[in-house]
Amino acid sequence: MYERRMSEIKLIFGYLLLYASITPTHAADTISANQIVRYNETIISPLETFELGFFNPGNSTNHYVGIWYKKISPRTVVWVANRNTPLTDTSGELTLTLQGVLIIRDATTGNIVWSSANSTTLQVRNPIGQLLDTGNFIIYEEGDRINQEDPIWQSFDFITDTLLPGMKQGWNLISRMESRLTSWKSDDDPAFGEFSFRIDNRGYPQVFLMKGQKVWFRVGSWNGLRFTGTPSLTLNRFYNFTFVVDQREIYYQYNLIDTSLITRLVLQPSGSLERFFWIDSKQEWSLFLSRQLDQCDLYALCGSFGNCNMGKSPVCECLKGFEPTSPDQWKNTDWSQGCRHTIPLDCNPGEGFKEYSKLKLPDTQGSWFNQTMTLVECEKMCKSNCSCIAYTNSNISGTGSGCVLWFGDLIDFKTFAENGDTLYIRMSPLELESTENSRSSSAGRRVRVIVPVAFVVLVILVSICLFYRFSRKKQQQQGTTGNNFRHDPKNRSGDEDLELPLFGLSVLHKATNNFSVNNKLGEGGFGPVYKGVLEDGKEIAVKRLAKTSNQGLHEFKNEVILISKLQHRNLVKLLGCCIEGDEVMLIYEHMPNKGLDSFIFDKTQSELLDWPARYHIMIGIAHMNPKISDFGTARTFGGSQIEAKTKKVVGTYGYMAPEYAGSGIFSIKSDVYSFGVLVLEIVSGGKNRGFVHKEHYNSLIGHAWGLHNEGQSMQLVAKCLSESIDESQVLRSIHVGLLCVQRHPEDRPTMTSVILMFGSEGPLPSPKEPGFYVGESSQHPGQCSSNGIHSNNELSITMLNGR
Repeated sequence: MYERRMSEIKLIFGYLLLYASITPTHAADTISANQIVRYNETIISPLETFELGFFNPGNSTNHYVGIWYKKISPRTVVWVANRNTPLTDTSGELTLTLQGVLIIRDATTGNIVWSSANSTTLQVRNPIGQLLDTGNFIIYEEGDRINQEDPIWQSFDFITDTLLPGMKQGWNLISRMESRLTSWKSDDDPAFGEFSFRIDNRGYPQVFLMKGQKVWFRVGSWNGLRFTGTPSLTLNRFYNFTFVVDQREIYYQYNLIDTSLITRLVLQPSGSLERFFWIDSKQEWSLFLSRQLDQCDLYALCGSFGNCNMGKSPVCECLKGFEPTSPDQWKNTDWSQGCRHTIPLDCNPGEGFKEYSKLKLPDTQGSWFNQTMTLVECEKMCKSNCSCIAYTNSNISGTGSGCVLWFGDLIDFKTFAENGDTLYIRMSPLELESTENSRSSSAGRRVRVIVPVAFVVLVILVSICLFYRFSRKKQQQQGTTGNNFRHDPKNRSGDEDLELPLFGLSVLHKATNNFSVNNKLGEGGFGPVYKGVLEDGKEIAVKRLAKTSNQGLHEFKNEVILISKLQHRNLVKLLGCCIEGDEVMLIYEHMPNKGLDSFIFDKTQSELLDWPARYHIMIGIAHMNPKISDFGTARTFGGSQIEAKTKKVVGTYGYMAPEYAGSGIFSIKSDVYSFGVLVLEIVSGGKNRGFVHKEHYNSLIGHAWGLHNEGQSMQLVAKCLSESIDESQVLRSIHVGLLCVQRHPEDRPTMTSVILMFGSEGPLPSPKEPGFYVGESSQHPGQCSSNGIHSNNELSITMLNGR
């Protein structure tokens, strides 16, 4: 009797539990912790606009959890949770856990097939899940109405193939989370399809339509009114749209003007992006907008500096002032090699900019932008940087504002009949001012100055000071006084005087506290460097020539003129020098953040640079964005000269290309080698010079090469980056680094190619064996390092005699 009574109690209790689990799911807009939504049970938004539950798409027998319009038939799904992990039967359960995580469980196996992957670190006590009339499902803490605006989790952050009003497509720069449209695989399968619609933020943000890993169509950057690749996107009476770029977010969003309308933007399985409006009187979706691609929409069809015009046949033509890089291929409609300047640029002060209008602006990967500058300021900045190829306003609304600068080759142009954008491209003086005949007669190129960053030497600047020591003494003998000394114009090849401010030794003693060891910032081949503060409060860095320094002082008389003219935002400003007695010193502006080496090679500081920061630094270096504190050896090249030979090798060991260190042969590819070394150092946290491995004697380059061949490149990554790495970016960076340090210069890519490699996701060529394959043994422990790597922090500038 007792046993039967207990069985009845248990049965009643079971019914109560079942009733409690299903009662709230019908006609309710919320779900509480541990409540269950099963097959044929749904959650409905307050005004019955949207519904959430299990569904079967099309003719599929698989089951998914999704959100759809409640009152529209046939069912139109706008969001899918477990799109890549379907359930094969009706045993699925949707539950909100006590930790505020939404999960889908297969009740038959008990396996969790999908989770909202709540990343919050907050302690959640009473989580609530709610379906809103916007179509957004949010999770927040009960009683906290404020947090409904910033919920613990929301489906709007994980868009699928549909963009609804109020959704943000783009990037949260704080959480580094991206929301992108991704097509269904087919009408019956919501799994990730072939196409995605995303915002690329590697430079001035722009929108891509991707097919797999390749750019299929570049919608372009936002110009304040529309995307540059969609001139037909204009204001209408139904909805407005906006594109936001700030320190926290980068996103595209549209909102309804008339909130009674129902609209959705869908990326179809075919790759077509279509906007629909619901016509209630006809009970059907009406196609409002569909972007039909033409031949000129194919990404980079005409190559660099090639313009695509659907009104021409063939569609590709070089921009005015440019010519086909490969004329024969161009005639055969192979435009892949693109175009080049008819008269090459040579960093001539007379270079200016030519205006091109009605264009789709070129690819902005790797570009630089500022949203507050004027167009005049933008032009001035571009003109001051020989690497800057083009500029324009970032916002053309009103009178125009903001600045975008391009570096390297420009790709993916298109001409529009109307509503195109204007771009200003750098041109030679002859191209700007001459007729076709004078252009033909100017085939000879002017002298080009190349300052290789890799050869980090201060010899030139020391030469400036010593070169004028005699001039200063002569002036003093003649009774001339002043704070600057001036070179006699008769003794120079230019037409401007050179002025170099002089600092008194007593001033520098006072500023550096008598060159106190506490003021010492570091030491290189030039000598020690001290921090100082002048009487007006200005901070300076004083480089003091060491008595034992063997820096050469007589070879660079002619190059004084070249350096004096080099004014560049990427160079740390030289304020002057001091020459008194045996003292020779250079005075620079002080850079409080020190050098990159003080971060990546220091155990404590290295942890401040996570992977996104390091990746940004690598891209910046490729574009010459960082400040350079030391000049390289200025060489003079003819227009067609790509390499030369020197009798003395000057540079930093560990960064010098093998052909230069061994034979004194240097070229534009020598800097590419140095860049590759730097990339591998940034990734690994180890210094190439003084690198040691526990099991072999390879240099850092050799170690990276070995790991690459074994398919183990991730072992090179610094341990302190483990929580922040993007594996695909890391592997690509290592691959690019190895391409740059190949033994033979002709195998190395150009820096323009390097920039494109970083900015694309396509396959890369296989690297060949690098130079300086074997390193030396040492017992110095490393800092932030990868497995088995040791690196000392020796910093010096070495001079070698060329063989």
